[in-house]
Amino acid sequence: MLESELFSFLENTADAVFVVTEQGEIRSWNKSAEKLFGYCAAEVKGKTCFDLLHGIGTLGTTVCHENCSVMDCIGKGSEVPNFDLNVSTRSGERLWVNISTVIFHNQRTGERLLVHLAHDITEQKKQDEVVRQVLTLSKELSSLGERIGKTAPVSPLSTQEIEILKMFAAGNSPQKIAKKLGISSQTLRNHLHHINQKLRTHNRLEAVMHAMQRKLI
Repeated sequence: MLESELFSFLENTADAVFVVTEQGEIRSWNKSAEKLFGYCAAEVKGKTCFDLLHGIGTLGTTVCHENCSVMDCIGKGSEVPNFDLNVSTRSGERLWVNISTVIFHNQRTGERLLVHLAHDITEQKKQDEVVRQVLTLSKELSSLGERIGKTAPVSPLSTQEIEILKMFAAGNSPQKIAKKLGISSQTLRNHLHHINQKLRTHNRLEAVMHAMQRKLI
């Protein structure tokens, strides 16, 4: 297969595809790549992929450069594994893509080209981050529950203090609680101060968690 035939074959694939030399110079850039990265083919041909995309890896380090690990793999004749890359688009927005690579040997010239297929995984990365944050929060709350479970309240809570904690546990804002109880914001803060003193907690979240653990609310 000739280079022109290869480029024609890749032109209408669903995934973004760009073909580069071993030096990173872009030789082909299909329609899906134009749509994903925002650059038209005429703009990118002759430029290098690392100067264009400014790729950053999952560890936050710059991985797109003239001596990138992909070049190292093909230099050793080993397979190039898929990898996730955070890249820059024409608009300046950054997105996550998963890159897979196929090496094309031009039998006529002896040159090797790298065919990069890029698939947008930005939404998946966002979902993964949300899950990570939820798991982190869950661990923190679990640890908090263990700590406060070992400490008994210094003195019992008043009926109004219990009501305040119930309202916070239900997701009410301080402004809404003060209005419902017919008290000022300062008076509500005073109640919270007394609650934290009694429960030996440091903030509203700890107080609510402590009260729930102790079945006080």
